[in-house]
Amino acid sequence: MDLRAQDAGAEEETGGGESVLTVIVAAAANLGIALAKAVAGVISGSSAMLSEAAHSFADTITELLLLTALKRSEKPADEEHPLGYGGERYVWALLAAVATFVGGAVFSLYDGVHTLVAGEELGDPLVSYIVLAVAFLLEGFSLRTAVKQARGEAARFRAPVRTYLRHTPDTAVKAVVLEDSAALAGLLLAAGGLLGGQLTGSGAWDGIASLCIGALLLWVAWVLGRSNIELLVGRPLPTSVRAEIRSILLAGEHVEAVLELTTLVQGPREALVAAKVDFRDASTAAQIEWACEDAARRLRERFPAVRRVYLDPTPGFAQRREEGLRPF
Repeated sequence: MDLRAQDAGAEEETGGGESVLTVIVAAAANLGIALAKAVAGVISGSSAMLSEAAHSFADTITELLLLTALKRSEKPADEEHPLGYGGERYVWALLAAVATFVGGAVFSLYDGVHTLVAGEELGDPLVSYIVLAVAFLLEGFSLRTAVKQARGEAARFRAPVRTYLRHTPDTAVKAVVLEDSAALAGLLLAAGGLLGGQLTGSGAWDGIASLCIGALLLWVAWVLGRSNIELLVGRPLPTSVRAEIRSILLAGEHVEAVLELTTLVQGPREALVAAKVDFRDASTAAQIEWACEDAARRLRERFPAVRRVYLDPTPGFAQRREEGLRPF
């Protein structure tokens, strides 16, 4: 995925604001939908509707955690956190994935099993159908907002939307897209359970629908949890970007070799580059200092997301052997 940006300043200002708007729209939609589903579930006696209510309540909690993540990660670096607070975004996003698992998946699976074992008495499904239809429209609008942002970001990076969503470090947008997509699928499953029970008079269809909703939420929680854990542990920039960074460093006038290159994604628009660089032995200390500054400038111009560049002048392999030093 190409990480170059045409206008770094505009991207930084609009990207964060778009993420917050996307999450707020999703949270407002989910809260209203959750209340309506709960009322419809009680009236109709549908376990699938109650599972969908739990799903929407879990999504609402998820969006609140994502909002916390966005706000906390925007804090500037300080003396206690010299690398900034970007990593905190992924801590809260991981908690959001846990909320999806506990609040949505576990309840849906339990309710589905309980319905299949104990059975249920079917009530009037009309209210449930109306709520499902309204919820489908609201969830569709929320998904449209998230997909619109994802497409805009993917266009900036000149990558397909699927590739962007698979690799983006902006897990807030990824979470909303996945959760709203799962919500639409869950609504269809709930409607299928209601229709099956209405046609056959058996509550088993409702229980099966509830189990399917739980399995869907398990998958969403797994994908989001894995993405955030990967970023918390430390994810490097893509291979193609690392190769270009190495080429930019080697293009420096006083550089002999790049002995070691480390990159780290610190946030959706923030990355760190550190390298051990072998400079020419004939270069003066002043020339090496200016070479480091020039390399950092060229890296930031090429990749605006690279906020921090640390270059360590290091003797090359041949010089280390001559001086009896250990290899890297």
